[in-house]
Amino acid sequence: MQTCKYMLASERDLLWGLTVTTIGYEEIGPHDPYPTRGHADGYYFELDKGRTLPEYQLLYIIEGQGVFHSATMPEARLKAGDFFLLFPGEWHSYHPTGPTGWKKYWIGFKGDNMDRRVRAGFLSPTKPIYHVGYSATIEALYKRAYEAAIAEEAYSQQLMAGIVNHLIGLMYSLERNIELKNRNQAHVDMISRARLRIREQLESSLTIQQVAEEMGMSYSNFRKLFKEHTGLSPAPYQQDLRLQRAKELLSTTSMSIKEIAYRLNFDSPDYFSAKFKSKTGHKPSELRNL
Repeated sequence: MQTCKYMLASERDLLWGLTVTTIGYEEIGPHDPYPTRGHADGYYFELDKGRTLPEYQLLYIIEGQGVFHSATMPEARLKAGDFFLLFPGEWHSYHPTGPTGWKKYWIGFKGDNMDRRVRAGFLSPTKPIYHVGYSATIEALYKRAYEAAIAEEAYSQQLMAGIVNHLIGLMYSLERNIELKNRNQAHVDMISRARLRIREQLESSLTIQQVAEEMGMSYSNFRKLFKEHTGLSPAPYQQDLRLQRAKELLSTTSMSIKEIAYRLNFDSPDYFSAKFKSKTGHKPSELRNL
């Protein structure tokens, strides 16, 4: 069984940065022919020949198992709860295996929004498979996108683009967190405690060295782990939170800039102003006037 929809996008839609081209769902039994028929030109492929697409596709297996390989990925096993991502211009082939076949959703899309992530190294053809496990939330997002495609109401492309971004964000963050927890759950818990400690003490003189000592680690090891888990070193993390707090105080209180600088433990008002402008593009006085 297969249901699918192919979408059109206007010139205006393309300016959004991401447009959806196709979305669908298939159930393949253990003896069903594969690939299924009924695809638009350019989408059908033979297993031994594979295919190349002009777009990205994000596929999610909810039941069953299969095999995937591409120009840069040797044959790899797929199982329920796996995403696999197809890249434009990248040869690939895949099919279900085993006694049950598979149940799978897919959504195709293209745009600068996605291209930038690939150029930045967040996503790569060398890592097309993401093991996240089954999620009712993920399945519901695919269903919502399919409903939007079928209804094809005004601005449905923008709605579906938002769902695609949600799916990619879930895929990326879920697997990353699973990997971190599998490596050391204690480290995950420790970094969570450290982040909370820093947030709660923005207006104190708490130093990152003190936080590291409280967590029972050397500063260098704590800094390395913190950056691995958050993407930021602890000192810039603390400073950025203090600058966020400064924006709140400038907007909601009559405290002077000098008072705010010292309340948030900056070395001097001038140092605070320089850091604030570097982060926000405005001096503290300019933001208050705005």
